[in-house]
Amino acid sequence: MNDKKMIEADKLASCIDQTILKPDASLFDIDGFAAGFWKYHFLCACVNSCWIGYVRGHIPAGTKICSVVGFPLGACHDTVKMHEARELVALGCDEIDMVMNIGRFRSGDYDYVGKEISAVVSAAEGRVVKVIIETCLLDEQEKESAARLVKESGAHFVKTSTGFSTGGATVEDVKLLRNAVGVDFGVKASGGIRDHAFACALIKAGASRIGTSAGVAIMKEAWNREG
Repeated sequence: MNDKKMIEADKLASCIDQTILKPDASLFDIDGFAAGFWKYHFLCACVNSCWIGYVRGHIPAGTKICSVVGFPLGACHDTVKMHEARELVALGCDEIDMVMNIGRFRSGDYDYVGKEISAVVSAAEGRVVKVIIETCLLDEQEKESAARLVKESGAHFVKTSTGFSTGGATVEDVKLLRNAVGVDFGVKASGGIRDHAFACALIKAGASRIGTSAGVAIMKEAWNREG
């Protein structure tokens, strides 16, 4: 991508959900993760629920905290997802990223999936809910249908990927999702976003958020370009 088409560093940071969801993340890893927020001022910290309280005390005030529901498979019972969402609210989460039930969706049970999403949105009590549809497991028609279902069910974002399946975000998928939901709905690209050029390309394609564990490296690139 031409340098003139790159996103300014401050604007880019305001789009990034800096993420640490790997199951083997230690306290040392979490401390390193939190330290990045003081320098780069990411919009949101996305962590597994056991780290919410700790991370809240180690990042700048005003930074959003996000955690996950039904992660990473999305195949647990809908009541479990509702309970998880309520617990995240009680723990002080500002945003929730849930995985839709991909198997039920691919079986054509849109009513089940829509009600599940709506139930989590209700349990979230006004918090932003992003729904992961795992684009790498869907064909184009399914991606479009899933995106529209997410919007119709009251969520706030459709999200491409968990980063734990067979693929991650692509420019083509972001364009497809943006076309499906229109200009006023959230699209979050995540999975495999590790460099500045790719993050910028996804934003240009229509992503309103970038979910990545490589936010520090991406911001270093952004600052170097501006410096």
